[in-house]
Amino acid sequence: MFAVSKFSNVQISGVNAWYKPSKFALSIGIFSLTMGWYTGYLSYKYIHIYNWAMIIFLGFEVFYISLQASRGQLSHYNISSTLYASLTVVMAISAIAATLYTGYIGILFCTGDFAELPDYYLWAIRFGIFLFAIFALEGTIIGANGSHRVGGAGGSAIPFLNWSLQYGDLRIAHFIGMHALQVLPLVAFYVLKDIRLVISAGIMYGLLAGFCLVLALNARSLFSF
Repeated sequence: MFAVSKFSNVQISGVNAWYKPSKFALSIGIFSLTMGWYTGYLSYKYIHIYNWAMIIFLGFEVFYISLQASRGQLSHYNISSTLYASLTVVMAISAIAATLYTGYIGILFCTGDFAELPDYYLWAIRFGIFLFAIFALEGTIIGANGSHRVGGAGGSAIPFLNWSLQYGDLRIAHFIGMHALQVLPLVAFYVLKDIRLVISAGIMYGLLAGFCLVLALNARSLFSF
């Protein structure tokens, strides 16, 4: 999809229309590979239901965002008609359902027996899943705000990511928190290798994401310091 952006001049809100579906497809692809890896450790016999749920919920998100990009129209925040408003609600419900179901997978990692896994790695997976769930649900704050940004629109931004350099941007905490799912287990497995260090890292990582959220809610840019 990113390749398509090189051949398309269509813009939505001043940004190439294909950047958004590219980011969503990449993020969902990484999420799917990560959870496919983690769920391989589970003995949960209904894991195929989780897998199909993710295909349906997240597949719809990518399909609809891509469809709207191809038509040069908004996907999120589009209330220009009853149909578009309804599809925006369906996207929100799909994202929340996928997040809560993934949170349940995190609970299974807290209650199951994983004798073959190092304790520090298991704790990193737990922290990663729960931080992912918390900051994925931050999407409800973004939706309620009616915009990714707080304090103003337009202005300079980071290329492709489009994070604001001047105003509060709720997507930064959203991004950092959700990718705890990959960062913490990788750092734990290859670098920290100690349960106390992993727990400390998980807490600090959560505080970092929380700091970015508070900063954005107060209309402050992370890049204004």
